[in-house]
Amino acid sequence: MEPHWDDMKVFLAVAREESLSGAGRLLKLDPATVGRRIARLEAAYDTPLFAKSPQGYTMTAAGERLLAHGEQAEAAMRSASEALAGTTEGLTGQIRIGAPDGSANYLLPQVCAQISDENPDLDIQILALPRIINLSRREADMAITVSAPTAGHLLVQKITDYKLHLVAARQYLRRNAPIEKVEDLKGHRMIGYIPDMIFDRELDYLNDIGVERVALSSNSVSVQLRHASHGSGVCVAHDFTLPFHGNLRQILTDRISLTRSFYLVRHQGDQRSERLNRFAEALSRGIRDEVARLEGHGAS
Repeated sequence: MEPHWDDMKVFLAVAREESLSGAGRLLKLDPATVGRRIARLEAAYDTPLFAKSPQGYTMTAAGERLLAHGEQAEAAMRSASEALAGTTEGLTGQIRIGAPDGSANYLLPQVCAQISDENPDLDIQILALPRIINLSRREADMAITVSAPTAGHLLVQKITDYKLHLVAARQYLRRNAPIEKVEDLKGHRMIGYIPDMIFDRELDYLNDIGVERVALSSNSVSVQLRHASHGSGVCVAHDFTLPFHGNLRQILTDRISLTRSFYLVRHQGDQRSERLNRFAEALSRGIRDEVARLEGHGAS
């Protein structure tokens, strides 16, 4: 019995959702139908592809091997559709970008609006999450990260470096003791990430500069900057956010200056998609230009 491509799509959905019900929601099929399709595929290959556990459906070794081939076939089908549709005109369809909320709030709206102006038939979705986007489950077509992943079948491209400095509101600095050296921070209220919710080592800014206590914390960059803008304390801010918070002032710039990087991460198989390649190029170029513009505008 030959495997069906429709069954392969079901296999990919179960692999990504790790449950029959999750795959069913994704494919608009009832779980029983999903189960029958998986059983048919396992019969065609004469091997179990999933092991059921209390945590859900986990791929067997055979399932892991099949996954890579299934994703290649999926990418080939997508590329074939794009080739038949043609790519000489503007980009069309839907593309979803996953990003941490700093870039999602302060960079992507401007960049994506420009891409949308140039491609009016393209729908762009920004998935802003304070965690790493799971591309293997197809949460997004591509993701912006602050460190380069080393695991998985991924295409990783560095976009640009960006700068961060300590900031506080002018009214906070007027009301509180001067901050002239790093040791002076001990007498000030610090704002930062919730320590046990830092999803990437590159975001542990305050630990890097020796801060032991975070009095006001959030898993959101935007919330941290709102705290600081209201005069609540001192926090680390991306330089590209400062034009949006006119009352924040950089402090200790000669002592503390951090550099981080943005990376664009995609499925390795998607590099055969001319449509996604064109979008990735426009997105990366737009982010580089926007970081340079905003860092220059907000320099103090």
